[in-house]
Amino acid sequence: PELLKSIMLILILTLFLLRGAGASLIKLNGNGYEDVVIAIDPNVPEDEKLIQQIQDMVTEASTYLYGATEKRFYFKAVSILIPETWQKKNEYEEPKLETYKKADIVIEVPNPPGFDVPRTDQFGQCGDKGERIRLTPAIVLGEKLNEYGPQGKILVHEWAHLRWGVFEEYNEEEPFYQHDGRNVPVKCSDGITGTNKVYACSGGSCSIRNCRTDPKTGKLNKDCMFIPDKVQGEKASIMFMQSIDSVVEFCTEKNHNTLAPNPQNKMCNSRSTWEVIQNSEDYKNSIPMTEAKPPHPIFSLKQIRERVLILVLDKSGSMAGGDRLNRLNQASQLFLLQIIEKGSWTGMVTFDSSATIQSALIQIETDAQRNSLISRLPTAAGGGTSICSGLRTAFTVIKNKFSTDGSEIVLLTDGEDSTISSCFDEVKQSGAIIHTVALGPSADPGLEELAKMTGGMKTSATDNAQNNGLIDAFSALSSENGAITQRSIQLDSKGVTLTNEDWMNGTVIFDSTVGKDTLFLVMWTAQQPEMFVMDPSGNIYKNFAVETSSQMAYLQIPNTAQVGIWTYSLKSSAQTLTLTVTSRAANPNVSPITVDSRMNKDTSSFPSPMIVYAEVRQGSLPIIGADVTALIESADGTTVTLELLDNGAGADVFKNDGVYSRYFTAYKENGRYSLKVRALGGTNTQRSRPKVNGAFYIPGWVENGEIKMNPPKPEISEDENQANMQSFSRTSSGGSFIVSNIPTTVPDVFPPNRIIDLEANVEDDHINLTWTAPGDDFDTGRAEEYIIKMSKDILTLRENFDAALQVNTTDLIPNDANSKEDFMFKPDFLIENGTTVFLAIKAVDKANLTSPISNIAQASLIIPSAEDPFSPSAEDPFSPSAEDPFSPSPEDPFSPSGTSISTIVLSVVGTVAAVAIIVSVTVCVMKKKR
Repeated sequence: PELLKSIMLILILTLFLLRGAGASLIKLNGNGYEDVVIAIDPNVPEDEKLIQQIQDMVTEASTYLYGATEKRFYFKAVSILIPETWQKKNEYEEPKLETYKKADIVIEVPNPPGFDVPRTDQFGQCGDKGERIRLTPAIVLGEKLNEYGPQGKILVHEWAHLRWGVFEEYNEEEPFYQHDGRNVPVKCSDGITGTNKVYACSGGSCSIRNCRTDPKTGKLNKDCMFIPDKVQGEKASIMFMQSIDSVVEFCTEKNHNTLAPNPQNKMCNSRSTWEVIQNSEDYKNSIPMTEAKPPHPIFSLKQIRERVLILVLDKSGSMAGGDRLNRLNQASQLFLLQIIEKGSWTGMVTFDSSATIQSALIQIETDAQRNSLISRLPTAAGGGTSICSGLRTAFTVIKNKFSTDGSEIVLLTDGEDSTISSCFDEVKQSGAIIHTVALGPSADPGLEELAKMTGGMKTSATDNAQNNGLIDAFSALSSENGAITQRSIQLDSKGVTLTNEDWMNGTVIFDSTVGKDTLFLVMWTAQQPEMFVMDPSGNIYKNFAVETSSQMAYLQIPNTAQVGIWTYSLKSSAQTLTLTVTSRAANPNVSPITVDSRMNKDTSSFPSPMIVYAEVRQGSLPIIGADVTALIESADGTTVTLELLDNGAGADVFKNDGVYSRYFTAYKENGRYSLKVRALGGTNTQRSRPKVNGAFYIPGWVENGEIKMNPPKPEISEDENQANMQSFSRTSSGGSFIVSNIPTTVPDVFPPNRIIDLEANVEDDHINLTWTAPGDDFDTGRAEEYIIKMSKDILTLRENFDAALQVNTTDLIPNDANSKEDFMFKPDFLIENGTTVFLAIKAVDKANLTSPISNIAQASLIIPSAEDPFSPSAEDPFSPSAEDPFSPSPEDPFSPSGTSISTIVLSVVGTVAAVAIIVSVTVCVMKKKR
């Protein structure tokens, strides 16, 4: 049996390693993408035109994608999920594995109103798939053509983020950079033409004026923007300005602008987007087609229906040990009392060596119906384990009333079943989604394959009751299709093992977005404790409903729980106590704050690291400044705690985007691990505008020599962000994952993480570098030393780091991981006005393991002229002239010949004496310690 178990585990792991942890169903069949899911958010007002426009958008995008990828890819089969509340039609099918939560593209109401910005949620490193594309009805209906271009081109831009993990080739925060003594627009390719202007509005009137430069730095002021020509001849790049009519290609190695300080260069080591796409599995597993046009996409219109769910619970002999059967009852009661939504159809099957129907499907409308299901939970354990018997019986129960398409099964087992694979084909054909709960160390390794093939959630729980793993697993099983305001939200989940008579005290923070249908659940292992809960006004609640046989009690808070800090106190003799708090949205029209967590992949084979991700949001608005902690439990019940960070360093790609991340390398043993995340919001917490990894907002166009401006890009004010922002507490289960090949003695094999936020600036006669410190093992611990190199040639650093000039870092001692590093040095070779120096860094740990090369930073010097900084110079190429206000100067090396200017910089600046930077390899280190 042990050998068979090991073989099965290896087979399952092999299957798992072919996919990531994302929930997407997309597969590439030949050259066509199938099972693409586009979901219309339940809050979008009904509009039949939207469904047709989605199809038109995808059809247009398919042709554009086909050409942009040299006839390699197109959209083959797409499902559109229509909200349950929209009018029902005979031609609408029932969904199978497609759910709103697993949608690849979401059409949602803009948040806040008017924020119609296409974007892609992207957590991973260069080449990693994104999470989902977000569009609004206005985008799909073609109401933003001037700002973003045709809908199909927008979708291809976002698809490149989602599918191939490329990044933007523009930079909203730093739209210009200095090169060869000039301020140059961040763009790709260099052949895109246009002009640099300021568009200022005041008192209801707007004007266009020339850009100005900062007299100290020579940089263009922040309000300066690049305005492209409407008519272009350049074909690249889609990741810069897909809205330009002539743009139909991605930047390639030949025309990629490696100098531009944009996210693509920063994250992908200055590689072009096409090079990253060519390195993808999609590209490697396909060959170009020969047809002039791709086949027309096939669309399936599918309407969400009410939830149909069967609990399939193991009551075999092994469930009698370790208090497992009782814990199953406790978790199932919580699910039936609190998690499963009103209006859902629910039934129950139990199994040992055979299966028994405990309850046919019941539509839950009353507490009596919930209690009726609870009364059917198993009370005795015995017999063998036949998982397939349980599943087949569940299918029978569902078919008595509904199709199995889109139905859900929650399968809990602690045992092994050598015949589990015998029903895999039936499961695939059923169209049902199977969520698996693996209890204890011996649960069958085939469980994960059942969840994987059906798009279900994978969870696990150990026999360590204090960690509350089984409760967390069931708490995570809210509907994937219902409105977020209807879902149960876990606020807290804690446990403690008392060795003597003592108190378990704690607090739970209720913010104004939750409070309806609130429940406090207490569980114990020996005898009932004293229990009371106090609200923020000092009112004490003791009227718990006690289930003595199940060793649990629960308190339901009437109406809406008061906003503020609630206190709980449990007094008991020596035993294990756990407490769980769940609630729902207080207002059906206001999205609650939520936390969604997961690992970056389902499995890892040592020494491959894993990354923890936690999204903290209110609707689509990121919540930044929260304290977010991951608790990772291994199969033996041991827990590792990790502080997750939203600092734009290490595992975290973007700073302040509401996605908190951290590398996980503290592997203990082979087997299943489970993830739980806690998030606390306090005085430093605030909403933020969504981080835009998406199509560039065009400020205006130069058309026939005339500048035509678009409306200003919608922004979110700080007042809006902070309005009604309160402290909060949340807990989230991130499911389970499997780790294999961990040696008995774990060697030091993890290097420091890649530095991705290196910045360089010229300060007087010094160069100042800043970055976030990596650790000894990725982003944990402390590196041993830094290697800093510089060159006037960016390719030298990128392709031959070791050959570049080394900076003396003898006195530079690394700080702890995630600290800010600040290092200033004075070089000793002359940099003339307009020269740019490129710098990069590697970190080395105590085992002499070296990080990958950092992003490449640029330090440039422009010595301003002594002219009046507030009037354009006579040579200013953007000064109005009788001939052509946008004609390039003949000396401009960045303006393509015969086209209008895009990159010449104003030569006007304030009075500054001519300076030369002396740069040294013998370094005067001025390290700023904090």
